Amino acid sequence: MTEARSDSRRMTISDPQVMRAMAHPARIAIMEYLNSREGGGTATECAEIVGLSPSATSYHLRALAKFGLVEQAPSRGDARERLWRVPSVSVLVEAGRDAGPEARAAEQALVEAHAVRAMERTRDWLRRAGDEPAEWYDTTLFTDTLLLLTADELAELNEAVLALLRPYHPRRRQGDPPPGARTVAVQYRTVPLA
Repeated sequence: MTEARSDSRRMTISDPQVMRAMAHPARIAIMEYLNSREGGGTATECAEIVGLSPSATSYHLRALAKFGLVEQAPSRGDARERLWRVPSVSVLVEAGRDAGPEARAAEQALVEAHAVRAMERTRDWLRRAGDEPAEWYDTTLFTDTLLLLTADELAELNEAVLALLRPYHPRRRQGDPPPGARTVAVQYRTVPLA
């Protein structure tokens, strides 16, 4: 099932069909691009980001729209131009504790697709890090920390970290980002070990 939680800007995905629709690398990139832009973007603009033709990108946009993951946005004034946007600021993927094998497999495929995307970003950074300005090079962080927590403490930590990230979301800052602002990928995972 796909539902909007009390925060209408967050969508929770538990339907295996929706998870499979999202798991395509081009669709992940399209949704990220649209989510970072106030007002959305066109298939042609998305095509430049994902490296596909506008018609192939339109196909992916229509597939995402079928599940409410993207929608048509108001025109910029040119009625011939079709704009798309992501209706939710964030998407939570959660098959659920009692999910069956189909939902578990779809959730795993989607999480793995996002993990591959995160690794691609890291590799891209490492290839160009030496050419980056010092202030960006010096403030980039890679950390892998083991903590000893209860389930309640982990829930508190997760909420605190997410609260710290919220004010910096591109769509919340789009109107007047500070000079020199760049989109920064932040991966945050909490996974209890065996």
